[in-house]
Amino acid sequence: MKRSQAAPALLAALAGTALLLSARRGTAPRQQRRRAGCRVVVVGAGFGGLHAALRLAGKPGVDLTVIDAHNHHLFQPLLYQVATAALAPSDIASPLRGTIPADGSTRVLMGSVTGIDTASRHVAWDGGSVPYDELIIATGSTPSYFGHDDWARAAPGLKTLDDALHLRRRILMAFERASRAGSAERGRLLTFVLIGGGPTGVEMAGSIAELAHDLLRHDYDMPDAKARIVLIEAGDRVLPEFAPDLSQNAADALGQLGVDIRTGTRVTGIEEGVVHLHDETLAVETVIWTAGTAATPVADWLGVKPGHGGRVPVGADLSVAGHPEVRIIGDASLAKDAQGKPLPGLAPVAKQQGCYAADAILRRLRRGRAPAPFAYRDYGTLATIGRGRAVAEFGRVHLTGEVAWLLWAVAHIFFLIGFRNRVMVSAQWAFAYATRQRTDRVIIGGPAAWPALSGQPPVAKPG
Repeated sequence: MKRSQAAPALLAALAGTALLLSARRGTAPRQQRRRAGCRVVVVGAGFGGLHAALRLAGKPGVDLTVIDAHNHHLFQPLLYQVATAALAPSDIASPLRGTIPADGSTRVLMGSVTGIDTASRHVAWDGGSVPYDELIIATGSTPSYFGHDDWARAAPGLKTLDDALHLRRRILMAFERASRAGSAERGRLLTFVLIGGGPTGVEMAGSIAELAHDLLRHDYDMPDAKARIVLIEAGDRVLPEFAPDLSQNAADALGQLGVDIRTGTRVTGIEEGVVHLHDETLAVETVIWTAGTAATPVADWLGVKPGHGGRVPVGADLSVAGHPEVRIIGDASLAKDAQGKPLPGLAPVAKQQGCYAADAILRRLRRGRAPAPFAYRDYGTLATIGRGRAVAEFGRVHLTGEVAWLLWAVAHIFFLIGFRNRVMVSAQWAFAYATRQRTDRVIIGGPAAWPALSGQPPVAKPG
């Protein structure tokens, strides 16, 4: 078997194993009657909130309410693949009402929280007010522009499906417009700047580079055109969360894909079509912000002083000082490890915190002993750069290349929510690896959403 055929075959086999191991997860039938019990409210259904809700749903004595601004759980680590046409939105999103096992004591509300009254123990949201005896806040984070909020319009972030679809339209429209532009304008249209060299920036830069290579070769009559992808990082290396040798490996892999990496570079201004650096000005069509995040306004809701990045300091049991019934998990919390170092804003941290918070509530209901302080178990960190390119860090064990990429792929398939999502993502990745085609190159939106060069929509290449 050829190497190009072996990788997708091995991926399919490993993914199948992950699917079989996780296929038993199901949902319970819904009932209309709600039973009285300890009123537990979970705000936010990201990784932390969802795993807390899954732990609490259907438990005796628990009256559970989950509030989220969306009706779905989003697998954010793969959001960039929606933005670069590798996956469809439904591949990484799962309806909450079909995901959380429910009986008469569980309900899901779609709405936005506007405040929390800790004195009366009520959560205010745009649909009214919900009382609680125990509260878990898992509202995550939003893009932070470090005091330059005016940059957001020209440099959107990537946090929601709406963000991903907006960026996908913007990226694909850049190629459509370039196909009918003159050579000078074409260079600007095919310039993509990503600000922030963390995992999201690195993974998206690699994905755009591969997308550009495949599109320019197959979809458009632009044989001499070349996309320019610039990754800007203020620090001295990309992937600073990883060991230096893995950061260098990732930088080398991006270089092989043609990505222009600018480390030690500071952005001084962003306008429509222009990025100002401390030593240069770039004319650009698409700017993507992957540099930083800030916590949602939980501190304001609770009336407490926020810590770094707007995160709320919590105790060893993840509760807020003076309010043992309120726990904050995930990106909104400033939790520390045994050495006093803040825990990173990663999905595995949020998932483990969600399970811990739910177990602490169940212990209290059973009048059991107080739980031991929360301790994060680090099972390793992975990041992908492109097809067959990835880095993986498991303590002293460092992996790169196709082995790391296969591990990355199987881990992400396994942790997706929903059997259908695992099947679809496995199939999409195997197909894309074997054919170098992305099936979701769909521009959504009418002519008003097209930043075309004229009033008419772009003309597709014949054939």
